[in-house]
Amino acid sequence: MEVLRPKKLDTHPGAGIVSWAQGQLEIASSILDNPGGGLLFATQTIGQVKAGLHERDSERWQDVVALLDRAEDAAVRREFDSSRRLVGEALTKLGSR
Repeated sequence: MEVLRPKKLDTHPGAGIVSWAQGQLEIASSILDNPGGGLLFATQTIGQVKAGLHERDSERWQDVVALLDRAEDAAVRREFDSSRRLVGEALTKLGSR
C-alpha cells in the first residue's frame, strides 16, 4: 500500500459547524452523569466542540467557547446541573448566530 499524503480533515465547512456543534453538545449534556464513561465522553466532546469553534473563528465564537470552558470545568468537578445549564446557554448562543 502506498500512502502519499494524510487524509483531508472534515472541518465542518460554513454553517455546518453550527449543526455539528449543537448535535455534539446535546449528546454531551444528556450523558454527563451516566455511569460507564459518560462523564469522560461528555467532557471530551465539549472540549472538541470548543476547539472546533475556536479554530474556525475565535472572535465570532468567543462567548460560546467561554461558556463551554466553564461547562467543561463544572463537569469535571461533578457539578452536573451547572454544566448542563452552561451547555444550554452555549446551545442558545449557537442557535442565535
